[in-house]
Amino acid sequence: MVGGFQNIPKIPELRKRLLTTFVLLAVYRICVHIPTPGIDGKALAAFFARAKGTLLGFVDMFSGGAFEQMSIVALGIMPYISASIILQLMTVVVPYLEKLKKEGEAGRKKITQYTRYGTVALSIIQGIGIAVGLERMAGPGGSPIVIDPGWAFRIITVITLTAGTAFLMWLGEQITERGIGNGISLIIFAGIVCRMPAAVGQTVALMQTGEMGPLTILFLVAIMVLVIGCIIYIERAQRRIPVQYPKRVVGRKVYGGQSTHLPLKINTAGVIPPIFASSILMFPLTIAQFIPSEFLEAYPWVDGIIQSMNPGAVAYNALYVLFIIFFAYFYTAVTFNPVDIADNMKKQGGYIPGIRPGKKTSEYIDWVLTRVTCIGAIYLSAVCVLPTILMSEFNIPFYFGGTALLIVVGVALDTIGQIESHMLARHYDGFLSRGQVGGRARR
Repeated sequence: MVGGFQNIPKIPELRKRLLTTFVLLAVYRICVHIPTPGIDGKALAAFFARAKGTLLGFVDMFSGGAFEQMSIVALGIMPYISASIILQLMTVVVPYLEKLKKEGEAGRKKITQYTRYGTVALSIIQGIGIAVGLERMAGPGGSPIVIDPGWAFRIITVITLTAGTAFLMWLGEQITERGIGNGISLIIFAGIVCRMPAAVGQTVALMQTGEMGPLTILFLVAIMVLVIGCIIYIERAQRRIPVQYPKRVVGRKVYGGQSTHLPLKINTAGVIPPIFASSILMFPLTIAQFIPSEFLEAYPWVDGIIQSMNPGAVAYNALYVLFIIFFAYFYTAVTFNPVDIADNMKKQGGYIPGIRPGKKTSEYIDWVLTRVTCIGAIYLSAVCVLPTILMSEFNIPFYFGGTALLIVVGVALDTIGQIESHMLARHYDGFLSRGQVGGRARR
């Protein structure tokens, strides 16, 4: 591992890509601190102090704190992610998009172009909603958040937020093309990781005041290391279905006859199920922020329902797990089609030993995928419920686990893989030892 880091400066192209990535991410973090015109920052900060655990806090997590400050990149990269997911889901029901998906590079570029248009459209819609919502919000004592409400403020806010999201989208594409790894993922990664120093500072402050003992902190560190190790293991885990290809005789030469496998990831859906589940569950809490206290006092049963939906409550955790399991199966079914896999395998002459090609093969792949997805859904549920347990039982001052941790670990693994491939392609030892690399190549 140490030798791998020492080899990075020896490769000029890799060094340049890493430097470009750091510079572009620094530009993103600078934009986070540029405020949108016409907003009272103190009143906004006071309002967000009461909005923890709602959809607003969830969106702020992905924007790296930009939403809480209502900066020019307050929408973050979420409109782009939403547009990508919508386009991906539409390829199942829209024949034209399904055809583009199968056209290779040309079709991919066309879908990317539609994704950009969708990003701008979603940014405009969300910008209008945020501008109108800010005019109705108020800080402590009823002080308005918007200094001068009206259509001028709304138009400026929509243009500013849409331009900020478009700039982040361009920034992510530049990181992907000129830097290391997926630029969109790295922007989200940077926004989440930048909060770690503040979380560490809060933990140290609690230890100094005696609210958290050294043994409690050691126990939490051990849990964090164990959880991260489990996430790395599961994210890399695969269920490999053996596939055999018959030999073909062309002239005097014999081709094919090799044995390979069809890899099925344990967590095929990635972080999509937690994102969807969190968004749905946080929506009622966000609406509840605008319910007058007089109404809640007159109808206590409404207040009871709201309290039962707070993060950490039994009802919230139960619904969270059910939604994660549902979206894990739903998204896997949308993105992975066993029938197409079986048809392509049959066209190439491949078959699964002991299984007939065609329909029987697709049924077998679906049977295996269903059971693998069950394990992945349980794993996602455990990781996402863990933060609420830690925060309620041990008074953790920061959010550990859930979607944020899955994104951080996943992006870190992908980035390390990109760096590894650059070093190995130029005959440098990567983060793995030579014995490990050789063993992997032999396998």
